[in-house]
Amino acid sequence: MENSMFNEKKEVKKVEEFNGRPTSAFVSASWMAVLIGMVSYCIGLWNAYMELNEKGYYFTILLFGLFSVVSVQKSVRDRQEGIQVSDMYYGISWFTTLASITLLVIGLWNADLELSEKGFYAMSFLLSLFAAIAVQKNTRDIQFLDKLEEK
Repeated sequence: MENSMFNEKKEVKKVEEFNGRPTSAFVSASWMAVLIGMVSYCIGLWNAYMELNEKGYYFTILLFGLFSVVSVQKSVRDRQEGIQVSDMYYGISWFTTLASITLLVIGLWNADLELSEKGFYAMSFLLSLFAAIAVQKNTRDIQFLDKLEEK
């Protein structure tokens, strides 16, 4: 009986050649991560017991950080593809990314919040930044491959 199992033909799965295109699952997961991070952060701010100017500070840092990491990813990718990016813009992109993270750390360090709340804001902020990079990379990959396919 065991021998008959080995004699049966096994189905061979056809392996597709990888073309570098992000899968729809990864693209969806990236978008979901950025939305979950941003919405969680904003809901936390909405429900926080802090002054409106403090809420505005943390919300502005989120927007500043998101813009900065997308700018870093774009300038890194442009350089990789041979598109000219000035050293000034590249440096400013990195500086503003680090500045947004530093401003969040300073704000949370001095905030009158529970440690768990500080951790929540830090983690949802970092999730949003990382996911924004992934979304930007996916967008560039898809556009690049679509352009190649048109040729």
